[in-house]
Amino acid sequence: MMKRVVVTGMGLVSPIGSSYDAMKESLLHGVSGVSLIEDMDSFNLPVKIAARVKNFDYQSIDYDQKTLQRTDPFIWYGIEAGIQAVNNSLLLQASFDPQRVGIIIGSGIGGLSTIEQQHFILQSKGARWISPFFIPSTIINLISGHLAIRFGFQGPNLATATACSTGTHAIAQAFDMIQLGYADVMLAGGAEKASCPLGIAGFAAAKALSTRNDQPSAASRPWDQHRDGFVLGDGSAVLVLEEYEHAKARRAPILAEMLSGSFSADAYHMTQPHPEGRGAAQAMKQALDRAQIKPQDIDYINAHGTSTLIGDVLEIKSIRRVFGDHASQLHISSTKSMTGHLLGAAGALEAAICIMSLIEGFVPPTINLEHPEPACADLQLTPIKSIKATLNIVLSNSFGFGGTNGSLIFKKI
Repeated sequence: MMKRVVVTGMGLVSPIGSSYDAMKESLLHGVSGVSLIEDMDSFNLPVKIAARVKNFDYQSIDYDQKTLQRTDPFIWYGIEAGIQAVNNSLLLQASFDPQRVGIIIGSGIGGLSTIEQQHFILQSKGARWISPFFIPSTIINLISGHLAIRFGFQGPNLATATACSTGTHAIAQAFDMIQLGYADVMLAGGAEKASCPLGIAGFAAAKALSTRNDQPSAASRPWDQHRDGFVLGDGSAVLVLEEYEHAKARRAPILAEMLSGSFSADAYHMTQPHPEGRGAAQAMKQALDRAQIKPQDIDYINAHGTSTLIGDVLEIKSIRRVFGDHASQLHISSTKSMTGHLLGAAGALEAAICIMSLIEGFVPPTINLEHPEPACADLQLTPIKSIKATLNIVLSNSFGFGGTNGSLIFKKI
């Protein structure tokens, strides 16, 4: 018999709040985290908006300050979210085997802003001025490494880097680690800070970003006929996953049960999803099969829904393919309309939002959805405002460049 896995903690650093209560209020009231970027005018960027983390001070993080001074902001976000999650789980107040506690926290890109800065130094001053801390301040597995050092967790220590599926895949892998007996407890999630000049210029050159600079809060508008691309977002989310009997024995605060996670590939194109939504549908179907539930058992889908012209419609096509007539009965929304797209952290943040929705009994909105695509006419996409709802089982989707896909399923406990 496979082991049951539950969620016993979560930590959040996001454009719409860096605590459970702050993010809940933003989701309930449809608050956008997108704003003008004030510190990049000199770069003449075509995109001048992003969903950045507000009022964040790395000096408030409960970690060695000298080390934090030498690390990229994406690592700050991941460490802070990880510490929040561990504290939330009350794990440190219990007896546990540190060799049975592991970490999988990834990033889509890693320390891009620091890479950008160090390259400028190399070009302007020369190699001898490059920081000796440059490499460990930017590589993706260092969040997992720092959190292991902080807490003494000696179990599996990994990082994922699967583009926009990173956070989802980290959680799915952590789930498997527990089910397969490698660990009793796993921290899992993602972190990202790509809203630097190089990141914005790169995505803008690929024609992926919204250019609605005059209306930042209205720029991310999944499924709306007037959408023109996604908005970059920064932040982190980390979940504590735990084997059910282990959690029960220490009387842990159980937030939800995780039923399954999945992995699939489009095997089609570097950046475009499969035109029939094949890989996305495969990920959802695999997650349902692993959870041993039917499509009709799902109450809500937190969609990948990035606000791109092609991707939004193809995700709907894949949902119809898997859920059939039940698609019109589902609650569906895209919280990227508020948070922007956190790339490698998106799936982890949206998993946390799904758990929050189960706990609090509401469906977060798709804000800015004023003129829905005709292909979505019969669907409940939760436009503009959140709604109260009794949710039992929810699903979260993530799809990334390279055609990599994943889905997670959580159940109310």
